[in-house]
Amino acid sequence: MRKVQVVPYQKDWPDAFYRERENIQQILGEQCIRVSHIGSTAIPEMAAKPVIDILVEVVDINETDQYNDLFAKLGYIACGENGIPGRRFFMKGVDDRTHHIHTFQTGDPHIFRHLAFRVYLIHHAEDASRYMKQKQVLAQLYPYNINQYIKGKDGFIKELEKKALAWYKNRNR
Repeated sequence: MRKVQVVPYQKDWPDAFYRERENIQQILGEQCIRVSHIGSTAIPEMAAKPVIDILVEVVDINETDQYNDLFAKLGYIACGENGIPGRRFFMKGVDDRTHHIHTFQTGDPHIFRHLAFRVYLIHHAEDASRYMKQKQVLAQLYPYNINQYIKGKDGFIKELEKKALAWYKNRNR
C-alpha cells in the first residue's frame, strides 16, 4: 500500500529532475519542446511527497504514445490521460514512486497553470508555507489514503491557482 509521506525539502531534487530531463529529451527528440520541474519538489525549501513532477510540452500529444516502450525501459508505466483529457501521464514506481511525467501538447492551458503555480509559490513564501503546512497535516491525517490527501488539498490548491494565474499574467505583461 502506498504511504502518503511529506518529507522535508531535499537538496538533490533539482539534480534528480535534471537527470530525468536529459532522458526525456533523448527519448522524445524533436517532439519535445520543453521539460520543466513542477510540483512541490520544484519549490526551494518546500516539504513534499518525494516524487519529482515533470511537465513535458510536446509538438503533438498523440505522437507521445509511440514512445511508451522507451519510457518503460527507464522504469515508467504509461497511464494514458489518467483523468485529464489531452494529457499523457507516466509514473516511475508504483507504491514507491520517484517520478511523474505530465505530458501536454503545446498550447494546452494546463502547461500555463502548472508553471504559474510553481513560480507563484517561489515568489510568495507565506502562501507556500500555508500550502506546505496543509500538506503536512493531511499526510498525518491520511497516511494510507492518497485520495483523501488529494481531496483535502483541492480547495486550497484551487484558491492558490486563481491567485497564481492572476499574478503570473500581470507579471508577464
